[in-house]
Amino acid sequence: MRIKPDTSNLERTVASLDSESEAWVRSLGASGNEREDAIARLHALLLRVALFEARRRADRLGIDGPELDDLAHQAASDALLAIVAKLEQFRGESRFTTWAYKFAVFEVSTKFRRHFWTAPSIGMDSEEWERLPDRFGVEPDRASERRALIDAMHEAVETSLTDHQREIFVAIVLRGTPLDVVVEQLGSNRNAVYKTLFDARRKLRAVLAANGHLDIDEEVKDR
Repeated sequence: MRIKPDTSNLERTVASLDSESEAWVRSLGASGNEREDAIARLHALLLRVALFEARRRADRLGIDGPELDDLAHQAASDALLAIVAKLEQFRGESRFTTWAYKFAVFEVSTKFRRHFWTAPSIGMDSEEWERLPDRFGVEPDRASERRALIDAMHEAVETSLTDHQREIFVAIVLRGTPLDVVVEQLGSNRNAVYKTLFDARRKLRAVLAANGHLDIDEEVKDR
């Protein structure tokens, strides 16, 4: 992988570093085989961190196998590019590898956030729908009512909400996407997204109550 760094200030940077960090910075700022070798070694370290972090988070998203490995490889490569581009910003406040690992963790987090947002619509057989009645105050032991309520919820989400309301409701309530992630992806603000979510929940409560699936005074529980 050939990446050209800006090395104009590297000599000032390495002066106060520990020996291991200095070796990394000098090698990455060098040229030829020394630099290519350093990049290959760093990429291997970043990939190890990215794989560990991706596997740690995988259960939340339900992905594994080649898809998970691909996500980790993308994160490691993007982290490497960012590290080389920001090499002069390293000031030795921690070991170089500790500083570099943070880039890998950040990139994995970014990839997972994007995957949350772009994942296909949740089908009726998804366990997210099974947990939804809990947020409407239906007791766990009322199994038959829960099943009927899940079916009614699915229909109400598909037919009663606007496209914008449905997008936000599915992202936050069903998928568990953090509010700030939705705000970022929509280019909106917290108040606007929260207001849309509030309106969607109120509309669903009204539809479910009108069809006898929910008492009108029951409120959707927040996550």
